[in-house]
Amino acid sequence: MKSSRADLFPFILIVVLTLIAFAIFWSVMDMVLVGASIAVVLLPLHHRILKYTRPRVSAVIVTLAVFISLALTVLTTFFILSSNPDILRNLFASIGVWLNNPATNPLDFGIPISKATLSAMLAEGTALFVDYQKTLISNLYLILFKVLVLFVSIFSLLRWGEELKKKLTRHVPDILTGYIRRLSEATVDTLYVIYIVQIAIAVLTFFISIPVFYLLGYGNIIFYSFFAAFCELIPVLGSSVAFILIGTYALAQGDTRGVFILFFLGYLIVSCVPEIYVRPVLVGRRVKIHPLIMFIGIISGILTMGLAGFVLGPVIIVLIITSYRMYVQDRKERGKPLTSSES
Repeated sequence: MKSSRADLFPFILIVVLTLIAFAIFWSVMDMVLVGASIAVVLLPLHHRILKYTRPRVSAVIVTLAVFISLALTVLTTFFILSSNPDILRNLFASIGVWLNNPATNPLDFGIPISKATLSAMLAEGTALFVDYQKTLISNLYLILFKVLVLFVSIFSLLRWGEELKKKLTRHVPDILTGYIRRLSEATVDTLYVIYIVQIAIAVLTFFISIPVFYLLGYGNIIFYSFFAAFCELIPVLGSSVAFILIGTYALAQGDTRGVFILFFLGYLIVSCVPEIYVRPVLVGRRVKIHPLIMFIGIISGILTMGLAGFVLGPVIIVLIITSYRMYVQDRKERGKPLTSSES
């Protein structure tokens, strides 16, 4: 018994210190978690490159590939926004004029949000999508630091992650080794499918948004479709932000037909169906968990932890259910019947 406790002590100490570090550095911990998850997903690529070069060089190559991909995405977004500066500016300005009109009452249109709250949300949207250059400059040091943390995390996990894992598992009792291995496999599967599905749904959103904006008749079909896809690519936003924003613009213009198109075809079909059905089904199918449970994990994670929750929410759900399944399986293999509370 004493030997078993001694073996567990280093592992417990590391877990406690890790939790303390999470609490102290929580403001940048989202970048550490996202970087670690990206590194886990890219490990197979890292292993392929290792056949031809050293671990450090391979980690640099993979990290640079992520940097270039992210840079191209950001530059493409900036180019499209700067090439169409008047579209979103006019959209936000029209909504602002509508909200500032004393005769405007959101409750008359069935919107259960006060005018002050809507004005605050509009100001945040303006800072994010219209005055994004000013927003970036005013938060430049924080953004650069978070980007640095992100890529240092990716490189570090690729270069030393597996070595660290081996050193940690050395201190883990044999009885826990099998559990850790199976939980690691479940985590990798979950992270892989999260990122693949996120990109796939963003691309899908672009194409299925085109007929919606064509029917809307406001022009700029490709721009609006790209805007919806870009919002979908950002987990804490989602394409619903784009359709709600453009729907509010249609409401401010008195375009009832446009409001119905954006709500029923845009918000309910293009935005909600992938989030409520497609994403949970695809993620849940890979890890063999019911889509409803995965939906709860994804949404709860984003609402409680933001960007980090996009990764942690589904992972925590998968780890809990996988742990329970392993426990039930082990009990059956040992021939111990489950109690009524465990069945």
